Amino acid sequence: MSHTVEVYTWSSCPFCIRAKALLDKKGVTYTEHCIDGDEPARAKMSERANGRRSVPQIFIDDQHIGGCDDLYALNAKGGLDPLLAG
Repeated sequence: MSHTVEVYTWSSCPFCIRAKALLDKKGVTYTEHCIDGDEPARAKMSERANGRRSVPQIFIDDQHIGGCDDLYALNAKGGLDPLLAG
């Protein structure tokens, strides 16, 4: 089963780069929404992310995971792989 993974980013954001690096390491295919300076896109992301406006914001199958630290914490607890498993 394929999962839909979406990452809202800014191109020069070090946390975005770090989050994408973890997903890349795991071989995850994801859609990146680069929202540099795009306020309407940021507003849409914020609505989906329960008001959070920082980047990155990560979603797996429309479930809000959170930002970079949240993604790494989920992975450290062993919770990321089950969400990505088929």
